[in-house]
Amino acid sequence: MGIFQWTEKSSDVLHSGGVIGPDERLPWPQTGLMGIQHVIAMFGSTVLAPILMGFDPNLAVLMSGIGTLIFFLITGGKVPSYLGSSFAFIGVVIAATGYAGQGANANIGVALGGIIACGAVYTLIGVLVQWLGTGWIERFMPPVVTGAVVAVIGLNLAGIPIKNMAASNFDSWMQALTFTTVGLVAVLTRGMVQRLLILVGLIVSSIFYALLTNVAGLGKPLDLSGVINAAWFGLPQLHTPVFSAPAMLLIVPVVIILVAENLGHIKAVTAMTGKDIDQYMGKAFIGDGVATMVSGAGGGTGVTTYAENIGVMAATRIYSTAVFLCAAVLAVLLGFSPKFGALIQAIPLPVMGGVSIVVFGLIAVAGANIWVRNKVDFSQNKNLIVAAITLILGTGEFTLKFGDFALGGIGTATFGAIILYALLDRKPR
Repeated sequence: MGIFQWTEKSSDVLHSGGVIGPDERLPWPQTGLMGIQHVIAMFGSTVLAPILMGFDPNLAVLMSGIGTLIFFLITGGKVPSYLGSSFAFIGVVIAATGYAGQGANANIGVALGGIIACGAVYTLIGVLVQWLGTGWIERFMPPVVTGAVVAVIGLNLAGIPIKNMAASNFDSWMQALTFTTVGLVAVLTRGMVQRLLILVGLIVSSIFYALLTNVAGLGKPLDLSGVINAAWFGLPQLHTPVFSAPAMLLIVPVVIILVAENLGHIKAVTAMTGKDIDQYMGKAFIGDGVATMVSGAGGGTGVTTYAENIGVMAATRIYSTAVFLCAAVLAVLLGFSPKFGALIQAIPLPVMGGVSIVVFGLIAVAGANIWVRNKVDFSQNKNLIVAAITLILGTGEFTLKFGDFALGGIGTATFGAIILYALLDRKPR
């Protein structure tokens, strides 16, 4: 059997709640539907991150698809992951470019040079892991650390939907309606509808939003004029990297966060599937690093394996890598479609916020799942202190400044967890 072949499973497993492993797949039509759901799951963050940095969001979608295909090829189709825009780059990119927060980033070139350099270092780390194994990394990042880092990513993102996606009391109620709808779909439905809980919840909630606004006049009406006027096909504008030493010195340290994220994500998938995905850790790092370099070379953001999609896998129990192949191809096609970008941007913000609350929460739970599956002993003070401090550092956006360089949120939580564990991993005399 070739490395890109899967064992097909009957759709009957959906009705029995069966698990679809990485080397298995549903019939292609249903696999394609699951791919659509993963595109929806990644879209909010993959679009939001470039907007916050002044990058082109449509180009980011295109590069996320290309990056996922690269990752799929380098890992031999063995690791179920989607690569989307990394939030870890936001702070350092803003610092390196002096971006004011509105419109296009005039200094995007120097950011791209730093992103490429970060991807190169990430690739080298992957080569070392492939050669030496993961033992040296796992000594610094055991399950208590990786679980905390994964959990804190979800908790750190929590403020985005709650603070930035609800401008009014009506919007807050719409968020509540949306995550309740997703929850009802998850619990009360069966089969493919249950597996597509994120997509179905988003569609149903958008319909409710249109009825409440366009018909009842309770909020900002749903506007589809941008979708109607947008072109079907169009090439996003590419940008040329500029290699600036100061910018590279600011951006390259993000690699530590990317390694911790990827390590934690793969540990989470290993725990959820019961499959030994850890053996592909080196190839996963290389795939992510190469994808980041390719994305930066074209004008896209740095990419990372997406916890949002791991959250979807946790909810659906479908871990087939074929799903991510479909999602990647779809993202590439959609990246060339301004009409699609307009359609996604037309999704009511509070509806997207309600879905984000679900997905970000699932990320946090995936981190806790790493602790449970690895039987992390919280009666040991070192584990208790590391987890406790890490969660608060990341959730509270604790920031440390080193001259012009600021490390905050996920960064301080990641470094804090690693350093604290190294300091506290001592046997009492």
